Amino acid sequence: DFWETVGLLHDLDFEVYPAEHCLKSQEIMREHGLDERLIRATASHGYGLAQNDIEPQHQMEKVLFATDELTGLIWAAALMRPSKSTKDMELKSLKKKFKDKRFAAGCSRETIQQGAQMLGWELDYLLEETLKAMQQSEDVLNAEFGA
Repeated sequence: DFWETVGLLHDLDFEVYPAEHCLKSQEIMREHGLDERLIRATASHGYGLAQNDIEPQHQMEKVLFATDELTGLIWAAALMRPSKSTKDMELKSLKKKFKDKRFAAGCSRETIQQGAQMLGWELDYLLEETLKAMQQSEDVLNAEFGA
């Protein structure tokens, strides 16, 4: 439940306060009396952004930090496929998109690599495991969000 809640709330402030991402969310969550562990976990995924020095420490925080940008890149790659799906995407194809700095240019490859290092994982392992997780959850997400 904790991981799920962090996943749902980690971008709470992004749409309305993009320049204060991971800062404004802390304020909003405190105003609503949310647990400090939850606030810290959600804010840590923005480590290195302006005024955010909350470094991911726990495994879950490191995974969120490593995969936040990566899931955006994977989804962008899926939308370019005829199937519009991650389910038929192979690691080789994802690696090619990852290496192309022009593709999904807003997805920071440096942050993804830094996240893999934080976890002590090879980049390929992070790419593969994140792709597998997205492939496994795609049907549920599509059903839930009507995609």
